Amino acid sequence: MTTEMTSCTKKSRGRPKVFDREAALDKAMALFWQHGYEATSLSDLVEATGAKAPTLYAEFTNKEGLFRAVLDRYIARFANQHEAPLHQDDTPVEQALLAYFTAVARCFTSTDTPAGCFMINTSATLAASSHAIAETIKSRHAQQEETLLQFITRRQQRGEIPASADPQVLSQFLGCVLQGMSVSAREGASCEKLLQITRTTLRLWPTLLQV
Repeated sequence: MTTEMTSCTKKSRGRPKVFDREAALDKAMALFWQHGYEATSLSDLVEATGAKAPTLYAEFTNKEGLFRAVLDRYIARFANQHEAPLHQDDTPVEQALLAYFTAVARCFTSTDTPAGCFMINTSATLAASSHAIAETIKSRHAQQEETLLQFITRRQQRGEIPASADPQVLSQFLGCVLQGMSVSAREGASCEKLLQITRTTLRLWPTLLQV
């Protein structure tokens, strides 16, 4: 009898729950995306991820370490996917830009994630004391503009963009448009409104090449 009870007790305990790193990062990403770095506390992260504080500390060291991991996750899940059209060299320039901006617009207004761009949302709410995080976001965000710069430079070298055009100026302009789209989405703009901005930008493209 005692043996049977002991056996049943052991079976009911089951195996300890395994920490799901990617699921935890996605849940933490949603919090940082919605509320920003400063306003998201460790207790918020513990509650959202379902992991205990010691587990998060063991995996990421601290809140800053978790945020950096989340940022890498965001780039892998969203940024790299959106930029894919810019690497398809057999697609005409304006068509590639349209595909890229459309993917970004849909992400900024998706109901599956908070509105706007993760990096822009979090950088806009940083305190002066979060210098290290601010520099990390700035560096990562610069990569987006660098991708546009490489795309434009590559197409210019192939003769698809006039030699007189300045790739740096063009990439900076497009980057500013993307930032404006993020702010608009955060304020409630629909995907269609962002696509209107995209279409307007592309209508201006021939003129921008002459600046």
